[in-house]
Amino acid sequence: MLTVEGLEVYYGSIHAIKNISFEVNEGEIVTLIGANGAGKTTTLHAVCGLVKAADGGIHFCGTDLRAIAPYKILGLGLAQVPEGRRVFAKMTVQENLEMGAYIRRDKDQVEKDFQRVLERLPRLAERRKQLAGTLSGGEQQMLAIGRALMGNPRMLLLDEPSMGLSPLLVEEIFRIIEDVNRSGVTVLLVEQNAKKALEIADRAYVLETGSIAMSGAAAELANDEKVRKAYLGG
Repeated sequence: MLTVEGLEVYYGSIHAIKNISFEVNEGEIVTLIGANGAGKTTTLHAVCGLVKAADGGIHFCGTDLRAIAPYKILGLGLAQVPEGRRVFAKMTVQENLEMGAYIRRDKDQVEKDFQRVLERLPRLAERRKQLAGTLSGGEQQMLAIGRALMGNPRMLLLDEPSMGLSPLLVEEIFRIIEDVNRSGVTVLLVEQNAKKALEIADRAYVLETGSIAMSGAAAELANDEKVRKAYLGG
């Protein structure tokens, strides 16, 4: 579904991403884990066209994403939930969700998807008319996910969804991610909480200083001694 081959990204003279290749198959949850500065977010930004790749191939369902303007990528069925939520603080919850469907023209289905998002995320339904900037961090993360779902994506890219949240809210966010995946949405998850990411993922890639150091089934990596020592605190 998503194929990245030989990706290279530079920030000026800094070689941020070094010849990495990975794939995400339809229906999977695939996670990229690694320490701060490993290149996880840069990889997502390259996929979405938010940073320019110096070399390599990025294909989604057969389409060359490097040849597509970033604002057109959502129309292909690829949506990102950015690091730090990035909700529209001075707009209501409902207005934020409506913005997620901005490019869609199927109004009847948009309304059905709106109701479905509120059913999946009942806390948003309770705060439908509330300004997004007044929500808690966990509620803003739910809103960011709901907004992305309003684009009716085939694949969701999530960037550090558990960052800054309490353990209880982390559990809830990961439950939501699993529920979204069960509904038929493929997930590429960037996450510093390697333990939780490996618990819900099918496969994982470990990034170290811009390169893929390890890859494999998530359950196998969770039991790997090197991964446990480096990322799982054991």
